[in-house]
Amino acid sequence: MPYGFYGIDPISMMILLPAIILSLYAQSKVTNTFQRYLKIPNVNGYTGSEVAHRILESAGIRDVKVEPVSGSLTDHYDPRAKVLRLSEPVFYGRSVAALGVAAHEAGHAAQHHEGYLFLNFRNAIAPVVSIGSRMAMPLILLGVFLSSMASGFGGFFIQLGIYLFAGIVLFQVVTLPVEFNASRRAIAFLDSYAFLTPQEVKPAKKVLDAAALTYVASAAVAMANLLRFILLFGNRQRRD
Repeated sequence: MPYGFYGIDPISMMILLPAIILSLYAQSKVTNTFQRYLKIPNVNGYTGSEVAHRILESAGIRDVKVEPVSGSLTDHYDPRAKVLRLSEPVFYGRSVAALGVAAHEAGHAAQHHEGYLFLNFRNAIAPVVSIGSRMAMPLILLGVFLSSMASGFGGFFIQLGIYLFAGIVLFQVVTLPVEFNASRRAIAFLDSYAFLTPQEVKPAKKVLDAAALTYVASAAVAMANLLRFILLFGNRQRRD
């Protein structure tokens, strides 16, 4: 098959390997950090659910529900349903880690309530990115197949797939300021409302920093793959 799509050439390895290593490190760090501070209770005895509710109330947000969801590190804010879903260890938990994660997700609700620019932009492109995440690779593969059949449409489908993949990269990049801002809000909430003591704020920040690294790693992997596609297929098309 042309383009060496299934082969791992040295250039691809050079591009992808650092991003993959970063991704593996980030996943390990967030899991280990969360589990470490999940065992340390906050001295004030708050649960993640209580902190989330109080942050929402203090921000004047009265139309967002807080619900438990199964799993670990499955916490998220759903802006369409206006539901803040906290994993059971966070919803019911009284640990420093639980409060950090709950405050972070409440920070996303506050962003939505205030119309935070990057969150609005991310939500606006999400439907298109959802299509791209499903279609980018099939279109690239279709383009490779058509090129092997000497079809003039192969390059078109490859380019279309790369454009859609670029949309995925854009989404990942825009996610970074959204997550960083939510974490800053979370630490400010926890500190200013004295949900955590000054000594507990630092480990809560470690949990959020570890979580943020996973988003950095995801963006790095996406950008590395995009660069790989551009070099791999762009160079071949120029030769053709």
